[in-house]
Amino acid sequence: MSNVFKKFYRNFYNRNGFMPTKPLNQNMYPGDFFQIRNGEIILLGNIFRNRLVSIDECQFEYGIKLNPANWNFSEGVSKPYSGRDHGHNPIEGEFEFSKQVLAFDGFGSFFFSSNNVESVKIVNWTDIQQELIIKLTQVVYSFRELYVVTECAVPSDWTLAIAGSDKAELEIATESENFGLVDLFGDATAKTIQARDIEFHHKETRKKPSFFKAKKLVVQQEKLEVFISELISEQTSKTVWATDFYEYDFHYDDISFSTPVSTNAQACILDMLQANELNPNTALLYFRWGDASLDDIEKMFTIYGY
Repeated sequence: MSNVFKKFYRNFYNRNGFMPTKPLNQNMYPGDFFQIRNGEIILLGNIFRNRLVSIDECQFEYGIKLNPANWNFSEGVSKPYSGRDHGHNPIEGEFEFSKQVLAFDGFGSFFFSSNNVESVKIVNWTDIQQELIIKLTQVVYSFRELYVVTECAVPSDWTLAIAGSDKAELEIATESENFGLVDLFGDATAKTIQARDIEFHHKETRKKPSFFKAKKLVVQQEKLEVFISELISEQTSKTVWATDFYEYDFHYDDISFSTPVSTNAQACILDMLQANELNPNTALLYFRWGDASLDDIEKMFTIYGY
């Protein structure tokens, strides 16, 4: 998927805390677990379907009403024309219709509209999270990176247009008399008359779970801090060791080595563990669950080699 979607995905998360699926026609249900690889969401299973957690242990809340203000927004879009026009039909004669022109100011500018958004949520995540860590990292699977969907949002319908250039325009119209200029985009009766330089334009009329929240496996902070401290100590003494070990006059500077506590550091600590150090009895010492965030949206648009 082109980076033309990136602005929309980032803005979407900032507006309502949910992430769009990738691709957008993918369904994401509570309990789905996945990885993000080379810019793709790879669905691997579902904690209920794969019997990692008994359905009796889990509680769901259905039909949670979400604030419409957080589910209708745009960026870089203006409305140079909105009004009533006249047309002629050879059979019915003259008729009136409402027309609106949307102008997009650049690559990735977008307009998103949705209606009647509800969510389905796992409400007792804290009751099952530790069991899931042990089973997902040790007993059933051996994941080191993983996301689990905890909530999905389902509009009754939604519409999205994304521009491919600063010359993009979308002309839409409806014959409906009950017309509000602000609401024409995404209206069920509206039709596209003309589109120019629109990279993506889709209207979904079915109740599909295309938006979600997720938890991700994260290394415990205490273990990270110990690892970073040991890494700094190791790097500090390395030049002294190298001078004694190699029969060559290497030049070295006295430097202060430091490294941030990052995702890469989290991966390193797990790779450096001794055999059997991470096991079902110690898994909770090394892992916890964190919220999927903007950093994870960035991973959706990170393609190796580019």
